[in-house]
Amino acid sequence: MTTIPTLAEGRISIRPLRLRDTRDLDAALTLNRSWLRQWEATNPNGFTSHDVRGSIRSLQMNARAGLGLPFAIELDGRFVGQLNVSGITYGSLGSATIGYWVTEDAAGHDATPTAVALATDHCFSVLGLHRMEICIRPENGPSLRVVEKLGFRYEGLRRRYIHINGLWRDHFCFALVADEVPGGVLRRWASGHVPAGLGSVPPEALAEAERPFPV
Repeated sequence: MTTIPTLAEGRISIRPLRLRDTRDLDAALTLNRSWLRQWEATNPNGFTSHDVRGSIRSLQMNARAGLGLPFAIELDGRFVGQLNVSGITYGSLGSATIGYWVTEDAAGHDATPTAVALATDHCFSVLGLHRMEICIRPENGPSLRVVEKLGFRYEGLRRRYIHINGLWRDHFCFALVADEVPGGVLRRWASGHVPAGLGSVPPEALAEAERPFPV
């Protein structure tokens, strides 16, 4: 089992997601349904479970298998979202993927970039992973600003990559490898040393994403 730490920077912290978070998680998802629905993963077969407690159990089981790190995101000690490190692979690949969401009232307080930076630094420095990846829908401006702030490199467009809000959706892929941030993602961002434009999507990629998918 991979140990899930509690990590903090200023007003933002990430900690292990627990079963006792069920009520807060359910309330946050319900109150922010219209805010989150457009980015919410769905089942292409039509059945989507709303069993919040079961979802937490599943994430915890995945963590016990050493494959993921389910975090709760807190702002001033208040539950405001989730961050999941998934698909942890060791050995010659040494990689994982990060996914996240925050409530509408937490947006604009740097909760998401801080949480992503804390989780990425932990995966690099403690777990010894080599590469971290984030995939974002081209329409998701707030998430695109997160990777731009932190300097995740644009790597490409993945057509019809994840089933979101009822349809297969294109995603932009961004990544960082540990060699790029020897002092840590959080420190580089806080010190203002993220290279300008590193996390930007090239104009030709934006144009490609706007073209209809060939069928």
